[in-house]
Amino acid sequence: QVQLVESGGGLVQAGGSLRLSCAASGSIFSINDMGWYRQAPGKQRELVATITNGGRTNYANSVKGRFTISRDNAKNTVYLQMNSLKPEDTAVYYCNADLRTARWGGLYDYWGQGTQVTVSS
Repeated sequence: QVQLVESGGGLVQAGGSLRLSCAASGSIFSINDMGWYRQAPGKQRELVATITNGGRTNYANSVKGRFTISRDNAKNTVYLQMNSLKPEDTAVYYCNADLRTARWGGLYDYWGQGTQVTVSS
């Protein structure tokens, strides 16, 4: 059993900052990519940022220069530092991890339960 538990969401004024965390736990052998996605009301889930286990990052154009993704491989944890937040960043943010539960097992996608981020104008 694998769990991804997010924390750090909340309500913030435009221009403010938040830091999201996501810890993966359970029967984990190894984790490849980790990332953050978000879904606003009435919209599809979209990629925010991803990071490989080697530290290579990828960002959506809408968050480049404002958000920073990082990870602590020893803690199986990924972070998202969000600065200069805008009302259009309001969404439920989901953590994602591609991982193996056994040495010779397949690579599977796991998702957290989501954390609400609300940016007021």
